[in-house]
Amino acid sequence: MTRALIAILRGVTPDEAVPICGALIEAGIDWIEVPMNSPEPVESITRMVNAFPDAVIGAGTVLTTCEVDAIAEAGGRLIVSPNCDAEVIARTKARSMESWPGVFTPTEAFAALKAGADGLKLFPGDMAGTGGLKAMRAILPKGTKVYAVGGAGPENFADWISASADGFGLGSAIYKPGMSMGEVAARAQDIVAAYDRAVA
Repeated sequence: MTRALIAILRGVTPDEAVPICGALIEAGIDWIEVPMNSPEPVESITRMVNAFPDAVIGAGTVLTTCEVDAIAEAGGRLIVSPNCDAEVIARTKARSMESWPGVFTPTEAFAALKAGADGLKLFPGDMAGTGGLKAMRAILPKGTKVYAVGGAGPENFADWISASADGFGLGSAIYKPGMSMGEVAARAQDIVAAYDRAVA
């Protein structure tokens, strides 16, 4: 079962990437991004893609079309950005990858959709709040996927889902540099259990 959860592994190293990715998949999270401001992100993504070809693996904090190309060459399937950049979105779709740009306003949301985004990353979620998502949802095209990132987690999944969030991106709630494999696995299992309860 594919859950509407994206694990954000900011700071992961290539040597950690494959075992951590494996722990996340085993827990039930198979959409995984490595932010481009991590150590050797392309190498980590390459190793993860080779080890887990069925998972949706890619990059976050993608700011340029050159970065999009690098992830495509590594076999990545997902491009997530903190901002709405039409050129990055267009290049992502030209390379047949999933495009999830960051938006905060209706103007950015519509610009992202016009450029071809597959879904929207509401970021920072804690600034927009559930009320902000509800207000934006009223004017978004039917079927638009919106994931809350930043301030959304197992403690408030239900609130965000009630506000119409389709899914979530999870960073420090699931991984921080220096965490043990056991801790990452335990956090992932707890997050999956909380998500499953919230959507039941």
